[in-house]
Order: sequence, then structure tokens, then C-alpha cells
Amino acid sequence: MLFDPLKLAQEIEGIVTEGILRKYYRTSRPGQWYGGIATADCCGCCLKCVFCWSKAPRDDPERIGKFYSPEHIFHELIGCAEKFGYDQLRVSGNEPTIGREHLFRLLELIDQSHCKFILESNGVFIDSEYARQLSKFKCIHVRISLKGTNREEFSLLTKAIPEAFDLQLNALKNLLDSGVSCHPAAMLSFSPKKNFEALKEKLHEIDASLAREVEEEYVFLYPHVVDRLNEAGIKPLVAYRPDKIPKELV
Repeated sequence: MLFDPLKLAQEIEGIVTEGILRKYYRTSRPGQWYGGIATADCCGCCLKCVFCWSKAPRDDPERIGKFYSPEHIFHELIGCAEKFGYDQLRVSGNEPTIGREHLFRLLELIDQSHCKFILESNGVFIDSEYARQLSKFKCIHVRISLKGTNREEFSLLTKAIPEAFDLQLNALKNLLDSGVSCHPAAMLSFSPKKNFEALKEKLHEIDASLAREVEEEYVFLYPHVVDRLNEAGIKPLVAYRPDKIPKELV
């Protein structure tokens, strides 16, 4: 049965937040992405992507993770960044826009540092008001990860209602309207070329920069991702082993 991701987000928020506290299953790790970035991994998402590399933290947030304050996560990220010589931070693993009070306080702290914050989001939650609030922070760049190239692919890959794909496109428009730096990334492992070209036309209608800057995203075949894909009966057209990821995708 298909679900409404906005309703699921409200349910998940009740599980992974306690006031300003947010559940994480890992508070810091170094990574090669974006040329080097310190990452904290949160629990809970409002989509159920068949290619997702997050397993128990997404599917069992009641049991996985611990609650942390924004201050704790900030100090963990800064410590990791200083150790490895990074100037970029992010929250990944699931959907960081769930629990906006926590996120906004974290961004306030990062704004007082020298670091840039990359907000990786599916965009479902980013309405015009959310985008306006994000515009207050100078440290932020938002990467909206589009789950497929159209409504049909989105629903097949996420198990969510097809029209929720429009929320992802709307997020990009809302961010641009509010003056927030952003770009789209599109999961293309399941998309014929013509569908990607049609998506770029839609992005161009919002703003020409989005079509120019769209990032190509592909499935990485971690063992549990392979199991998920097999269970769903979905085979990617293009995918990569974790030890064979092209440099241009890092």
C-alpha cells in the first residue's frame, strides 16, 4: 500500500525527537564525499527507498540510536572536521529536516564557525515557510535528492504516493525563491535516458540553473541494498559496487 510521506514524517518525528533533542546512530565520521566532509548520521526517514543504504536506523528508529542535543552534534562534527582538515559538515543517514527545532539550532551553531553545512534532503518537508527559515543561515547549501525522474519512478522506488514527487520539485523552487543555495541530485539507476531529459526540462522550467547543475546519482550495491532490490523485484539499469565507485560520483 502506498503512503503519504508527510503523514509518515509526523509519525517519525514523534519517535526520533524529544523537544530539541534528535536521535542519531552515529555522531561523527570522516568521509571522502564533496572533497572531504564530517558527517553525523541521524535516524528516521519519511520515504522507503528500495535502494537506501540505511537499514535499521531507517526501518527501526524506535530501537536504534540515542538522543543528542544540537550542541553535542556540533562539537562532534567540528572535532571530526578539525582532525581531518575539513571545512564541510553534514547530517546524513536519513532525513535531517525531520525535527526542525534541532536542525535550526545546529545551523545557528555552525553559522558561528568557519564551516559550511550541506543539507542533504529528499525535500518533502521543505515548503515555502521551511525554506524561508533556512534562508536565515549563511552556512547552508541544500542538496535535494530526487528519487527518480518522474511521479511513476518516484512511487516505484519509494513506495509513496506518486504526487509526492511534486513536493521534491517544489522544494527546489521554494529554496530558490527564498535565496537559499541549492542544487538537485537525481537517482538515475532506474531511469531511461529520455526520462532524465524530460526531468531536466522540468527543472529548467523552475530555473535554468537547476537543469545545468543537476547531479547524477546511482545505486551503490551494498549487500543489504542488493537484498532490498531483490525483495522488491527491481533491477537497476546502472549500479556500482562500493569498491568501484567512479571518482566523479564521490
